Amino acid sequence: MLRLPLLTWIGNAAAVLCGTHGAVTGQARHAGCSRQAAYQHARRVQQAVAEDRDGTPSRAALLAQVQQLQEENRQLWQALEPTIDFPKPKQQQFAVTAAGLGLSVRQTVVLLTVLLGTRAPRRATVGRWVLAGARRAGRLLQVLDRLCQALVVTLCLDEIFCRGQPLLVGVEPHSMACVLAQRAADCSGPTWAAALQPWSALRQVVSDAGTGLRKGLQRYQQQRAEAGPPPPLEEGLDLFHTCQEAQRVLRQLWQAAEGVWQRWDVKQRAFDRLRWRGVSCQSPEYRRAARQAEKAHSKAKQVLAQAERQQQAWQRARAAFELVRPDGTLNTRAAARADLAAALPDLAGAQWAKVRRFLEDERSLTFLDQLQREVAAAEPRAEVRTALVQLWQVRHEQRRAAGGAGAGALAVAVAVQERVCQQLAADALAGYGRVARALRGVVRASSVVECMNSVWRMHQARHRGLSQALLDLKRLWWNSRSFGEGKRRGQCPYQWLGLSLPTYDAWELLQWDPDELAQQVSTPQLAA
Repeated sequence: MLRLPLLTWIGNAAAVLCGTHGAVTGQARHAGCSRQAAYQHARRVQQAVAEDRDGTPSRAALLAQVQQLQEENRQLWQALEPTIDFPKPKQQQFAVTAAGLGLSVRQTVVLLTVLLGTRAPRRATVGRWVLAGARRAGRLLQVLDRLCQALVVTLCLDEIFCRGQPLLVGVEPHSMACVLAQRAADCSGPTWAAALQPWSALRQVVSDAGTGLRKGLQRYQQQRAEAGPPPPLEEGLDLFHTCQEAQRVLRQLWQAAEGVWQRWDVKQRAFDRLRWRGVSCQSPEYRRAARQAEKAHSKAKQVLAQAERQQQAWQRARAAFELVRPDGTLNTRAAARADLAAALPDLAGAQWAKVRRFLEDERSLTFLDQLQREVAAAEPRAEVRTALVQLWQVRHEQRRAAGGAGAGALAVAVAVQERVCQQLAADALAGYGRVARALRGVVRASSVVECMNSVWRMHQARHRGLSQALLDLKRLWWNSRSFGEGKRRGQCPYQWLGLSLPTYDAWELLQWDPDELAQQVSTPQLAA
């Protein structure tokens, strides 16, 4: 911004360029500026006149050109926006898929705005799209659940709470198909029995020791008995919660032991300082410090020994739940019960009470009954069966030690055991696949339902609430998406369950009419 008028600049330039001696001083005094400012004005006026005469664009022309370029840039952006191929149906698919992935409506709108700019739909519009897709998912799942009822023979059950309201969850462990995700008023026995009532083909249930869930299973079996001769239903106690509770107790034991050891260390350092200072060993101060250090050391050793003893006892108890015993034989209920009986006396104290209840519960060893039955059916010959089980165990250890130091020795052990099996029976190795499937099919824990619960908790963190419609949408997406890694890689839970569908894409399934899908879908079980 100019402090002096433009005419003053011109006057200063005239005095400098054309004035006589003393003209600059007089002009500076008259203009109220310094002589240096007058010389600067002269240079700038001279430069401006020179630039105007050399043919360069004027300031007005440059401003007009800038305005023209800005308008051209705006028109180009307007022409670019429609070139993004993202019509309304694609936007709806994007919104519904994002909801299935766990994104909130607000997050979905933000992503659509990045793609579409000002053409992005409003939050209310996206919310209506998601709600419509969720309601269609609920109607579609009624058909899919009916088709899955004949395929689901094992279920892992648990409940979590969404803002104080229980959510009943059931997962088929081998396929990881979530076949139950139901909001309920409570988690009592009648509520669980009503939720399980449609699943009439169940043969095995694995769950924690929840009172409501146990009463629900009892009521469910009574209902099956009233309807006719029920198929046997085996109840297994979840090993995952037993191990989790035991690890919590062990952490407390070792933390307490560490505290006792640190207190002994303080006493010992105080005693060592007295010795370093040369205090007489006959003095009361020396004797008192020695007694305190000795007492603290004795207590620390006692607490550490107790913690080690209890940890070893838990390790013996945990080994009772292995499929194969250390001698290579198949584990049995009687052998496991004997191991637990030997370990339980060392797991004393009120803090181990819950773990002891779990270990003494007969349901905790139900999987061993299934193990014996399934492996015996896979290979009736006892001697061959034992050899195949040992081969499975060695191969399992080889996979775990792949690339490690003992991989070579395990490879030799596998070759030797294969030779042993062949010597027992020429067709022994032909039955290995059946025995391996029986061993892999044993379900000891409901960790798969805990995996599913972690998904619900992640989604709950992004939403104000999980309605039943939104749960249905997420469950359909989960059962239809392909696993990206692991032993199930490349197929979705519905495929692993054995459900044959015209498509396993969640969005394409939502386009189907539920009645038409029910007519077209067939499974080997239904066809039989």
